Amino acid sequence: MNTPQLDSDLIRISEARHHDPFAFLGLHPVGDSTLVRAFLPNVTDVSVAEGELPLKRTPGSDFFEWRGNGSLIPEHYRLIWRDADCHEHIAHDPYTFGPQIGDFDLHLFGEGRHRHAYRFLGSHPHKVDGVAGTLFAVWAPNAERVSVVGDFNHWDGRRHPMRVRGGSGVWELFIPDLWAGNLYKYEIRNRHTGQILLKTDPFGRQFECRPKTATVITGESTHLWADELWMESRRKADWQHLPMSIYEVHPGSWMRDQEGEFLNYRQMAHSLVEYVKEVGFTHIELLPITEHPFDLSWGYQATGYYAPTNRFGDPDDFRYFVDYCHKNEIGVFLDWVPAHFPKDEHALARFDGTPLFEHEDPRLGEHLDWSTLIFNFGRNEVKNFLISSALFWLEEMHIDGLRVDAVASMLYLDYSRKAGEWVPNQYGGRENLMAIDFIRELNVVVHEECPGILMIAEESTSWPQVSRPIYVGGLGFDLKWNMGWMNDTLRFMSHDPVHRQYHHNMLTFSMLYAFTENFLLPFSHDEVCHGKGSMLNKMPGDEWQRHANLRTLLTYQFTHPGKKLLFMGIELGQGVEWNSAGVLDWYVLEYRLHRGMKLMVRDLNRLYATSPALYRHEFNWQGFEWIDCNDSQQSVLSYLRKGDGNELMAVVLNLTPVPRHGYRIGVPRPGTYREIFNSDSGFYGGSDVGNGSANLQTEDQSWMNRPWSLSLVLPPLSAIVLTFEG
Repeated sequence: MNTPQLDSDLIRISEARHHDPFAFLGLHPVGDSTLVRAFLPNVTDVSVAEGELPLKRTPGSDFFEWRGNGSLIPEHYRLIWRDADCHEHIAHDPYTFGPQIGDFDLHLFGEGRHRHAYRFLGSHPHKVDGVAGTLFAVWAPNAERVSVVGDFNHWDGRRHPMRVRGGSGVWELFIPDLWAGNLYKYEIRNRHTGQILLKTDPFGRQFECRPKTATVITGESTHLWADELWMESRRKADWQHLPMSIYEVHPGSWMRDQEGEFLNYRQMAHSLVEYVKEVGFTHIELLPITEHPFDLSWGYQATGYYAPTNRFGDPDDFRYFVDYCHKNEIGVFLDWVPAHFPKDEHALARFDGTPLFEHEDPRLGEHLDWSTLIFNFGRNEVKNFLISSALFWLEEMHIDGLRVDAVASMLYLDYSRKAGEWVPNQYGGRENLMAIDFIRELNVVVHEECPGILMIAEESTSWPQVSRPIYVGGLGFDLKWNMGWMNDTLRFMSHDPVHRQYHHNMLTFSMLYAFTENFLLPFSHDEVCHGKGSMLNKMPGDEWQRHANLRTLLTYQFTHPGKKLLFMGIELGQGVEWNSAGVLDWYVLEYRLHRGMKLMVRDLNRLYATSPALYRHEFNWQGFEWIDCNDSQQSVLSYLRKGDGNELMAVVLNLTPVPRHGYRIGVPRPGTYREIFNSDSGFYGGSDVGNGSANLQTEDQSWMNRPWSLSLVLPPLSAIVLTFEG
């Protein structure tokens, strides 16, 4: 309140414009006496609890003061006050506590080198000189004033203004006697415009469930991890030579309870792990569970980069989920989105009234396709925010790896932009040099801090060496989604079998580049949304042929070099496009063809996990060899998968509905072969044509430039797998 009795600093405090309230509030020596000053709007009377010393209101204001002998008051005294409703309150005065964040932390954060910024930014349980409470810290360099507001102070920005820590742009405040469970935000006044903004905590660990947006103060985790064996095994694992079959899951639409409500993380752990073990996947990949305001964004427009969404429970519930997966030997990957963030006013957008996390120029700072904002990867504090987020999930939540979304959009300045809509880099090129540096630093840091974790890139272009080490010029990822293989394969399978002979190269082309990266073969959520239809309905023909085609396609995926990923519902042969607002069509398992599809995926997972020839050498030519890639006229494709020693399998795809008897293939070794998998099996809903379980003997008949050969029966629209028995 602007009155003649107050000097300019006190006026600025009363108007919530002061950057350093500690200089005037709290306890201060004045000559030979001590001054206690508090600013408490909507309060009738105040006193110091120790000694019951009353504070006198400064006329015409909400300031209260006491002057006297300082020995009567402890360093951290408590105030008792009565509000306008005659409710009495008692708490320690927050303005008696000195700065709590170390200068070295602030220095590292400013340089972008604080790998664990989440440990001092955000809100944390804290104790000072035996007094417990919550320490708040937020980065807002263009603020004139920042306050903590919440349900504990009537969301009044005048009550708890913070102190700025020099030129770091970080504001902090320790509020004693404040505990976990309270709601809060930051009220920020921009120094240039005076604009008042109400923002959630960028480093918040928990948020209210949408549509509410407040941050929740979280206490220390009480979860006791029991996955030591998994974590130690992960650190030592030779993952490149082990099977990896990933079940991609959208938690909100995989399954719900009997009332149609979301499963809690704990419920989900038991149901999902049981199912994943039954069907044989080795890993679960969660679509983003970072907090997000809009259900239909599926989590890809995140506002809480350190918080598992409250839709399914609290942070310890999520820890339980990961822990339970690990105890059942199931790995957990998280879809993580550093490429962009939404424009919601309560979150990161123009956080302190300026484009802080994003670029000011929309040609650099806005994704037109998604109507989102692009992180400013060249700003140290922004890089620190993201790298610290990655480490948070890997270290605090024991996540086994991150699938980094939309990497292509980060690498190219002209991504999805027309001429004139983008700004070239300093050399005139289209490469986003700042994003490239960020990606490389990210991958170096997480691998140093968390040995054994995997970084997986969703990258859809021909950018070289995505999954190669930094020291040879790569980006440092461990795996790259093979989007080219996925697109070519689905285009081929969409053709009527009578036309497939003209598109044979769509299947064979992938082997020209199959080992240029560490590839993962994805049939993901992106292929069954936005009008693309279900995987089953991408297949041509009548109902039987669609199922047969899909069974053949999945067998091709599981026998092709590369790790595997399958989105939920594909294993059921679900007939409708994925609906994130509903749940999977579990009822289809009442029907024979769909039960057969699930059974076949289970058997493919078991075949893959128990056959070294299919997983030992997925990233080099040692594990693959064509038998015949040129039989386009009959749409038949055949190849070998090889492990170590005598581990050898032959795979033959018949991509037309015509059964072929006496089809001859050349093989590299003489002896006995046996059919161990047939996608046309009657167990899977097929026609049960094939070679049975009898041993197949090679003949001394040269074929396909090989000295020995086998005569086979190829079922219609099918894939068969033969193993060399010796």
